[in-house]
Amino acid sequence: MATVEVYDMTAEKVGKLELSPAIFEVEMNAGLVHQVVVMQLASRRLGTHKTKNRSEVRGGGRKPWRQKGTGRARAGSRRSPLWRGGGVIFGPNPRDYSFSMPRKQRRLALRCVLSDKLKSGDLIVLDNLDFEAPKTKQMIKLLDDFKIENKALFITEEPKENVQRSVNNIQGVKTIGALGLNVCDILYHDKLILTKDAVAKIEEVYA
Repeated sequence: MATVEVYDMTAEKVGKLELSPAIFEVEMNAGLVHQVVVMQLASRRLGTHKTKNRSEVRGGGRKPWRQKGTGRARAGSRRSPLWRGGGVIFGPNPRDYSFSMPRKQRRLALRCVLSDKLKSGDLIVLDNLDFEAPKTKQMIKLLDDFKIENKALFITEEPKENVQRSVNNIQGVKTIGALGLNVCDILYHDKLILTKDAVAKIEEVYA
């Protein structure tokens, strides 16, 4: 069973915490993680792309010129896809790109990336994370105390408004609740900072 240091908001050690091996000691399954990432990115696509076919473009109410005797190729409509301003053949239409995967697979992928973050030393546990009022300066100081210079993801048991508003103006920093945890966010951010309560919630829900 893995044991990690627990820090306060000033980066001082205040204890240790044992992590569940069912969540934080799972062998990486890169293929499964890739599938979940593709699923998440597909669900974000709006799918609102649209082109007009020959029945939708403007014009074409009459034959451009008579069938014979002009020396030009036969033409029945200005809406032809061969003409400038004509319709588009087999163009894109609005569609839903999202697809689903079994919940067991999604949760296994989540455990894989959490375990990988712990193995690489990019997971930090705090005893608590909250501010009396939204303060970007306090959040920047916290990042400086932990020497975090890259993208960071703060995970609390429940979404906290003061924490959320404190990171809004810091590029590359995000906070979410434990129930909103997902593979893409974990992979995108270099550091994971979890509260003890968030760890307990993750072990309870995703085991």
